[in-house]
Amino acid sequence: MAEWESAWLRRPDYRIDVIPQRRKVRAWLGDLLLAESDSCLLVDEQDHVARMYFPQSDVRLDLFSPTEHHSVCPFKGEADYWTLTASDPPMENVVWSYPTPLPQMEAITGHLCFYEDRVHVELVDEWPDGTVSANRFPAWGDAADLLALIDVEPAGEGRFSGPAYPTPRNVVEGSQMLAQAIVAASKSVPGQRVTSAFMTYPKSASFDSPLDFQVEALRRGRTFSTLEVRTYQDGVLRAPGLLLADSGAPDVIRGSAEMPKVPGPEDSEPYDMRVTGRDLRIVDGAYSPDPDRVGPPEIHAWMRFRHDPGQQYLRDALVAQATGHWTIAAAMLPHPGFGEADAHVTLSTGIMSISIAFHEPAPIDQWFLYTNPAIYAGAGLAQGDGRVFSQDGRLMASYSVQAMIRPFRRDPSAMGLDESNAM
Repeated sequence: MAEWESAWLRRPDYRIDVIPQRRKVRAWLGDLLLAESDSCLLVDEQDHVARMYFPQSDVRLDLFSPTEHHSVCPFKGEADYWTLTASDPPMENVVWSYPTPLPQMEAITGHLCFYEDRVHVELVDEWPDGTVSANRFPAWGDAADLLALIDVEPAGEGRFSGPAYPTPRNVVEGSQMLAQAIVAASKSVPGQRVTSAFMTYPKSASFDSPLDFQVEALRRGRTFSTLEVRTYQDGVLRAPGLLLADSGAPDVIRGSAEMPKVPGPEDSEPYDMRVTGRDLRIVDGAYSPDPDRVGPPEIHAWMRFRHDPGQQYLRDALVAQATGHWTIAAAMLPHPGFGEADAHVTLSTGIMSISIAFHEPAPIDQWFLYTNPAIYAGAGLAQGDGRVFSQDGRLMASYSVQAMIRPFRRDPSAMGLDESNAM
């Protein structure tokens, strides 16, 4: 190879973080397991996608053959490559390593890395009940990252701030802003629980800039308080919300809707939204990207989190965050040629308003069920009427979602929209 030199002398402040992974990571080609390790290294390099490096001892090198191909990274060194010979046809130069990396990257010695667009690399969560869930690498993030977004921080009198979090599809979900508004309102009236919230979305927000939340108490009372929460980004109003908080009271009467009879989480299909620490199962696999799948206009989704955040308002906010996921896909299900994968690709879709009411507190580190029928689709809109139940049948929340389903007026790529999983 041609002569090359280390770039560290010219750019000593260049950032490459090498982060040991505490969870199991696997690499697959179809049903063929290529590697499995609980000692991987995440290499997060500025201006590059993150890569997962496996210890060489945990890679099935009997499935590979070394090649004559080499490449150079001026920050890591010279790389050797292997071809996967166990595939038909062989997959050339699909894995590489740096046998003698530069001193600054000594940690990756003896590790191999796969191209994730050619090999399926997944992050494995092992749950206390012995079950596992898997999310494709690179993940959107962890449930802890989602909680950090939602748990907005005080930023002055009546003001709260939510951090930026860049993602491939640079649009903030409406239900995330609803969840953040619930937290902002809850922190503004401690001692009262938000029992209902309504939010509309006149203008989209992006993930690469912080969100600001301005809270105004329209009426603060000992029993009920009414608060307006306005979401701003770069000084522009993105989503106004109206929330009611309640101090609580004993039952006068009690009754609730019954939980529908659907297969449980153990009999439902795992779905990967690339959020580790959150397990998601879809009844009958109805949340499908297949545009030719046809079925009733309803989606039932089981969810649980690895950790309970503790405060009830954070539990409620996490429940609210996912209410925006289901209505659009449910509305498309009866219609051949339309599917969830069309959203933001061939169709302009988005949540226009959400109304939610909270009923029974329940833990979210145990399974709970979203049941979401789409009760109307037409005139460029869809309406969902959802309920959330704990696994033992308590009605945790109910919600209503109005969404937009319309053709694009111009090419979505020109608007910076790329296909991406939701959260």
